[in-house]
Amino acid sequence: MRIAVIGTGYVGLVSGVCFSDFGHEVVCVDKDPGKIERLKAGEVPIYEPGLDALMARNVEAGRLTFTLDLQEAIEGAQAVFIAVGTPTRRGDGHADLTFVMAAAEEIAKAATDYLVIVTKSTVPVGTNRQVKQVVRKANPDLEFDVASNPEFLREGQAIEDFMKPDRVVVGVQSERAADVMSEIYRPLELRDYPVIVTDLESAEMIKYAANAFLATKITFINEIAALCERTGADVKEVGRGMGLDARIGGRFLNAGPGYGGSCFPKDTKALARIGQENAVPMQITETVIKVNEEIKRRMVDKLVDLCDGSFNGKTVAVLGVTFKPDTDDMRDSPSLTLVPAMVGGGAKVRVCDPQGHHEGEALLPGVNWFDDAYKAARNADLVVILTEWNEFRALDLERIAKHMAIPRMADLRNVYTARDAKKAGFEAYASIGRPDLSARPDQD
Repeated sequence: MRIAVIGTGYVGLVSGVCFSDFGHEVVCVDKDPGKIERLKAGEVPIYEPGLDALMARNVEAGRLTFTLDLQEAIEGAQAVFIAVGTPTRRGDGHADLTFVMAAAEEIAKAATDYLVIVTKSTVPVGTNRQVKQVVRKANPDLEFDVASNPEFLREGQAIEDFMKPDRVVVGVQSERAADVMSEIYRPLELRDYPVIVTDLESAEMIKYAANAFLATKITFINEIAALCERTGADVKEVGRGMGLDARIGGRFLNAGPGYGGSCFPKDTKALARIGQENAVPMQITETVIKVNEEIKRRMVDKLVDLCDGSFNGKTVAVLGVTFKPDTDDMRDSPSLTLVPAMVGGGAKVRVCDPQGHHEGEALLPGVNWFDDAYKAARNADLVVILTEWNEFRALDLERIAKHMAIPRMADLRNVYTARDAKKAGFEAYASIGRPDLSARPDQD
């Protein structure tokens, strides 16, 4: 089947590459000439493990191409996927659908034969019906269907998630559209991966409900972590004990500095806005948004305490600034709250991140970038583990402590333990939801 994908950002590019690996003929379209030139040259503009090799294989096989020409892309296509950005609209928290509607109108004007217009972008409930109206108005004679097909890709594991999904959600209004979508996802159905076919509104809601629930789970364990710090409990043990209950499950129960990224912050705000517009306030989701911001501010207080009450004149090494490991995505990362607070407080901040430099340079002014964690920590007053990249999970702590001005660590991902830190020669160690080094004199 021939498929067109509009947008070569994270969702569009991963989807296009994976669809082509299913055996479909895929054309990815973007309005950015520079991005298309890079893709044609074999360069992947985002960081996602394994994507470069998978893209090269399918380009070489002739199943995957890139173009600026929408007309060329949709000619002969049976489905066109809209995978453009839906950023949070400034001022009201709603998803900005400008790019989605513009893409729908352009598709309508370029299309001549029947096709299914599939919204891959995360959009509020009711959006696909709006897309249908926009297309019908722009080209009243066009025969088409709309479909909702939200993505559930984790950055850093996107290919695995696409190829081995927990489920695929498809919202349609006709059997014809359902048949087209079934043909697209046949390789997954043949391997018994669940494909849920439902109505448009339910498909749209599933995406928001799922992300809001996961954000709630993260925020809950982070709030429990704060209570653990006051009571002497260990949040890792608490999370493990909770997660072994099959009704709860162990995923998303790792305490940290608050959620970030391209999905949870945007989607929780959008769901809260949808609730307000329908006179059904999403009170739990609204509280999650509020508490998540409070958690980030609490992390700033934790760092200040480790710096004797003031950042001024201190040298701080920050290990990891992307919102999670195995991605270059900085969107709503906790680092965007913590690092400016340190810089604003007078600290000299050094940053080391395997993939964060490209985006982070503009987002984190006033910091110095290092390629090596040991060099970043040399003569520092505090080292902060903010993203749990693999290279930060097995550091030589003794080597780091030995060369710091004052050996102190804020482990905001609970990678190590107070015992590890003490054994390595750290004077102070603070983590999330566990007793600090100074509070554990009985530990050897």
